[in-house]
Amino acid sequence: MAKTRRKIKEILPLIDAVAEVVDARVPVSSRNPELRSIIGAKPLMILLNKCDMADPAATADWIEYYKSKGITAIGIECKTGKGINAFKNAVKTLLADKLKAYADKGMVGKPLRVMVVGIPNVGKSTFINRIEGNNRAKAENRPGVTRGNQWFTVDKQLELLDTPGVLWPKFEDKTVGERLALTGAVKDNVIDRELLAVRLCEILAEDYADRLAARYKISGDYTDGYDLLCEIGKKRGMIMRGGEIDTERTANMLLEEFRNCKIGNITLERAKKNA
Repeated sequence: MAKTRRKIKEILPLIDAVAEVVDARVPVSSRNPELRSIIGAKPLMILLNKCDMADPAATADWIEYYKSKGITAIGIECKTGKGINAFKNAVKTLLADKLKAYADKGMVGKPLRVMVVGIPNVGKSTFINRIEGNNRAKAENRPGVTRGNQWFTVDKQLELLDTPGVLWPKFEDKTVGERLALTGAVKDNVIDRELLAVRLCEILAEDYADRLAARYKISGDYTDGYDLLCEIGKKRGMIMRGGEIDTERTANMLLEEFRNCKIGNITLERAKKNA
């Protein structure tokens, strides 16, 4: 983190703005809390990626929330290209004063430079590949693929700088680590999968009880995540000899179904609750 912070600070004088890519399912946990202190007064915009996997209503609430804070935010889906076309216009609006200053100095056509940042596996490189069109940025569905800063020319008016995804040194709130693990930003072997599944059950029971009922044929209210996990295992027939629920197998199934949107479009953090 210290090395990346230093490199970002070194290149900031060349940058006009910063675009932070976050996971729309966890807009709080997938933001680096140290970013603002690193970039200082540089204009910032937020790209809520993977919005096709998130709850559309929750994404709209987050966009309005950031707007109320004076921050430009747009929902995007890098794999399909949804929302990508709005990025260029959003950059021009964000940097309207910069463009006017260039024009006043007779520097019409000078490209705007935007640094793209984000934690591992939020889709930075996929975003750049989509908007740049040449698939030159490394992009894989696993943390830590981009190794160094890379410049990309989008067109004559816009250049992007891709940076390595880096997690901050310590999670002050354990729920941050759990939610990042749920979405795949943190490797599965860091946090116990059964614990993750229990945490997911708690969130789903509170905010998406109807989808749980529809997917797993569950009736009744559950306030305990472990009890809910066991009930899901029972409904799916994941029972060991002696009648005990195979919670490990159930946890693995639940996590995979969440990540593949089989339960539905789920957002784990709401603007009104977590902001």
